[in-house]
Amino acid sequence: MTDALLTVEGLSLGFRGDGSFAHILDGANMTMNKGEIMGLVGESGCGKTTLASAILGVLPRHSLEIRGGRIRFDSIDMLDATQAAQQQSVRGRRVTFIPQDPFTSLNPVFTIGQQIEELMKWKSPRRAAAPSRLPTLLTPYPPARRRADREKIMEMLNLVQLPRPDQLLKKYPHEVSGGQRQRLMIAMALLPEPDLIIADEPTTALDVTIQAQILGLLRNLANDRGVAVMLTTHDLGSAYEICDRITVMYAGQDVEAAPVAEFFNRPTHPYTAKLLDSLPEGGGGMTGIPGELPSFYAPPPGCRFQTRCDRATEACRSRPPADLAGPAHIVRCVHPLFSTAAAPARKEAHA
Repeated sequence: MTDALLTVEGLSLGFRGDGSFAHILDGANMTMNKGEIMGLVGESGCGKTTLASAILGVLPRHSLEIRGGRIRFDSIDMLDATQAAQQQSVRGRRVTFIPQDPFTSLNPVFTIGQQIEELMKWKSPRRAAAPSRLPTLLTPYPPARRRADREKIMEMLNLVQLPRPDQLLKKYPHEVSGGQRQRLMIAMALLPEPDLIIADEPTTALDVTIQAQILGLLRNLANDRGVAVMLTTHDLGSAYEICDRITVMYAGQDVEAAPVAEFFNRPTHPYTAKLLDSLPEGGGGMTGIPGELPSFYAPPPGCRFQTRCDRATEACRSRPPADLAGPAHIVRCVHPLFSTAAAPARKEAHA
C-alpha cells in the first residue's frame, strides 16, 4: 500500500521463564495507513496489548524472545538493533500511547502541569535532536522553547475540551474526574504531534456518556489532523462507531482484517462470526463461544481456533495463508464462511 505507515509482518514472540516458553504472538500481521483508525479486536488475552506493546518497544526485555517477523514504521525497522537511535526518535514522539486506565497513568505526587511540562521537555516537536549523552535533571530547558511549549499545552487542553486549563495545570491528578484524566492522556499523546497514536482500550474505565465523547474526539482528531489511530478494544460497538478497518486477533494470530462495513455485514472467519454472535441482541439473546482459549505454553499447531471451531478438519493443523475475501478483506481460514476461491491469494513471506 502506498500510504502504509506501519506494517507488522509475521511477528512471532513470547516470554521465557521457569523452564517454559509462552508463545504469545504467532505470525501476527497488520497494516496501518496514514490518517486511518484501525480497530484491533478480540477476546481478552488474545494478544492485542502485547502487539501494541511490541510496536512501542516496551515489552520486558529480560524474558522476551522474538522468534521471527518484523515491525516497520515508515522506513524504520523497529526490531533492528542497529537502528536504535531512529527507534528512540520515533517512540514517544512519532508514535504515542493512550493507556487503558486513566486513574493510574499520572503520578499522584506531582501536579498535572509539572508532568505535562516534563513530557514536553523531552518529546516536544520543537526540541532539537537528542544529544548523544543521556539526558539528566540538569539538561537545560531553553526559556524560549518552554514558553512555546506552554502555549501549545494550553491550546491542546482547549482542543480536548478541558475547562479552565490554566487552573487545571495547578491541580493534582486526584483532583480531577476520570473523564478529565482520559482527556489529559489524549492531550499528552497529541502534544508531540505524532503520526500514530496507540489507544489501549481508552474508554474501559469511563461511563457511557464519557465514552461517546472520547470516541468522538478521537474520530475528529483523525479527520482534522490526519493522525492514524490504533484502537485496541474488546468492545465491538466502539470499533463500529469510529474505525475505518478492523483486524481480528485470536490467541496471538491475526485471523481476519476488513473494512468496518464488510466486517460487520460479511464476517468470513468462523471466529469473527462467533464473536459477532456473542453480542447482546435487542431481545436479550446472546450466544457464547464454546470452549476456552488455548494455552500459550502448548498451543495447537496451525490455526489456534481449531479447538473451538465446528468447521475444523485435519487441514486446520497448518497455518492457512492470507486470502482475499473481497476488496481489502483478508481472511486466514481453510474453511471460510464465504468462498475466497474467486479472489487471488495474497502471497506473504511469513504466512
